[in-house]
Amino acid sequence: MMQFIAGPCVIESAELLDAVAERLAAINRRLGTQIIFKASFDKANRTSIASFRGPGLERGLRMLADVRAKWGLKLLTDIHESWQAAPVGEVVDVIQIPAFLCRQTDLLLAAAKTGRTVNIKKAQFLSGADMRYPYEKALEAGAREVWLTERGNMYGYNNLVVDFRNIPDMLHIAPTVVMDCTHSVQRPGAAGGKTGGNREFVPAMALAAKAFGANGFFFEVHPDPDHALSDGPNMLQLDDLENLIKKLIQ
Repeated sequence: MMQFIAGPCVIESAELLDAVAERLAAINRRLGTQIIFKASFDKANRTSIASFRGPGLERGLRMLADVRAKWGLKLLTDIHESWQAAPVGEVVDVIQIPAFLCRQTDLLLAAAKTGRTVNIKKAQFLSGADMRYPYEKALEAGAREVWLTERGNMYGYNNLVVDFRNIPDMLHIAPTVVMDCTHSVQRPGAAGGKTGGNREFVPAMALAAKAFGANGFFFEVHPDPDHALSDGPNMLQLDDLENLIKKLIQ
């Protein structure tokens, strides 16, 4: 079964969460999918200290719990510090480890010990084969299910490229390999203290990843990406999500 993850980059407001969650729930009903709702309560790795980070842990988790109660969606969010794992694990189904932190042993162990699925994003400086070691750390700490996510590699300054061979390499390690179709089109730090990106390449990233065997797909979506408070240039327009998922499940 294909895994789909979608949602806004950061929790901007309850109104945004409802708008996106309502659409994802409708897509699930029409297509028989089970899209997992994703949003971050804190973007701790923003380029600039002036950038919007989110509502924080306590309020953010309450808002995510409201999404589940209202729309019946499974939840995913990311953590940046070990102490966040336990409270986050009480609310969400999948705990995500950010790419830059995927080798942080204590963070991996804390996430694994919650009993939730752990999604580890591949660092921009690692190969797919290198992800064996974060995967093993999580498994040995007791994680019942661990996913690996491809999101591109640094290529000089302010640019990422995707080596799609990383997907089959990671499938030799983990049974579920997710393609992060939106972060992989980022231009890190390329927008004057913010991350730029090229959202027009998102559909091609998804379809290419499927051809290389990916069985999960991650999309940050927003009803108005040009005015999103984080990652707008690489986010997919919410209206375009359903047709892209249809192509992936054909």
